[in-house]
Amino acid sequence: MTETLPLTGERTAPGIWHENYWFARHDAAYRWITAHLPIGTGRVLDAGCGEGYGAELLRLAGASRGNTVTGLDYEDTTLRHVRRVYPQVNPARGNLVQTPFKDKAFTTVTSLQTIEHLWEQPRFIAECARILAPGGTLVLSTPNRLTFPSGNWYHTRELTAAEFVELLEPHFEITHQLGLHHGARLTSWETQYGSCVDAQLAAPHDQWDDNLTELVRSTTYEDFEIRPGNLDESLDLVLVAQQKN
Repeated sequence: MTETLPLTGERTAPGIWHENYWFARHDAAYRWITAHLPIGTGRVLDAGCGEGYGAELLRLAGASRGNTVTGLDYEDTTLRHVRRVYPQVNPARGNLVQTPFKDKAFTTVTSLQTIEHLWEQPRFIAECARILAPGGTLVLSTPNRLTFPSGNWYHTRELTAAEFVELLEPHFEITHQLGLHHGARLTSWETQYGSCVDAQLAAPHDQWDDNLTELVRSTTYEDFEIRPGNLDESLDLVLVAQQKN
């Protein structure tokens, strides 16, 4: 895929070599969902779908069973891109804290690396509860404030694991508390060269040395692990939840 959306720092996208580490890190969470959670035959919403690659992965995971996936975003240019590149995803424009959907409309709601961009985080969680069908599944991810580099001006509030759980508890029973970590290859590289995140942020990509350039180019979702335990040391936080009875 060629780049068709401007790289602003607000979202990531496939096909941009110097963005590949961040794309793979996001991709890993979607891959975990498709590998470990039943997408089934119901209706799936990817809330804050951005470029659309995650919504497409969710669609492909349940395509043989006839599921439908809606990608919700607020920005028209982004949604036109989704409509053009992923024509079997249903794009929808709307505000995440006041979506255009009926009560109990979806059997699965995902929203990955999105809540940190929102001013009204509790209202967003309440909206997820409203549109999720009984017995449905909610999956959210967000950067871990304890380990994420500061200074992303697109983020209104980053969260710790405890704060993330506290946001969901009024409406949901949390079934999985997970953290995303570097896998063996990235960990080995960092043992020799130091933090790959810090190295990427320290200089423009055209000034990276060959070791960092090769690492970033070759990183895939398989270079990350999503597992319980050590949440405060994780890179990103992942919560899976169901509505309270």
